[in-house]
Amino acid sequence: MAVPKRKRSKMKVRQCKAANRYEGVQANFCTSCGAPVLPHRACGACGMYKGKQVLTVEN
Repeated sequence: MAVPKRKRSKMKVRQCKAANRYEGVQANFCTSCGAPVLPHRACGACGMYKGKQVLTVEN
């Protein structure tokens, strides 16, 4: 019968459990227009990033 050769460390156990808890990237909302935006990216709807206009968006 197969038996583990070494004890799994606490860190390795926690890393395995953390992989199951990961829920993916959470979408934030633009402060100026309210559209959903990925973190650390400019808004595709209005072109704002951190309160500044960085993209010109044609409507």
